[in-house]
Amino acid sequence: MYPGEVWGATAEERAAKLPCDEIFPDGLAADRAVSVDAPPSLMWAWLCQIRLAPYSYDYLDNFGKKSPPVRTPELVDLEVGQQFMRLFTLASFERDNHVTIRNARVATTYAVRPEGNGTRLIARAVFNGPGFIGRPLGLIDMIMMRKQLLNLKAHAEKEHAQVSTA
Repeated sequence: MYPGEVWGATAEERAAKLPCDEIFPDGLAADRAVSVDAPPSLMWAWLCQIRLAPYSYDYLDNFGKKSPPVRTPELVDLEVGQQFMRLFTLASFERDNHVTIRNARVATTYAVRPEGNGTRLIARAVFNGPGFIGRPLGLIDMIMMRKQLLNLKAHAEKEHAQVSTA
């Protein structure tokens, strides 16, 4: 295992096949995962928000513009080919299950899986190219994607808590 290859993902999650695996079958995979106290449908809706912004370190990867703190409901209307985070296009999706995005160097699947009364949010990035390129990208990606997953988790949990107490 190389630095940045895994953050939070279980061995079972790492072994599971995801749509991004088919895009770059010989690529270097990096897995990340987090548990979320919100239902899968709400977590998936928050994933669709990455069409607008990366929800990571906004000053680095969103030109200093703050990622929206409130969900835009119509963003769940997906079509293959749509732009995500300015750098990616939507390769495939299944409502309430996964969003898979790609560019020439990386393909990423964000998957939502039921976990108790909440969700397990799993992300796998597959880097196209030799390991000496993929490994440094994986480490940088881990830092950025960890922040992204934690931000999406926080937004989904906050919205779920507001709906639950209303």
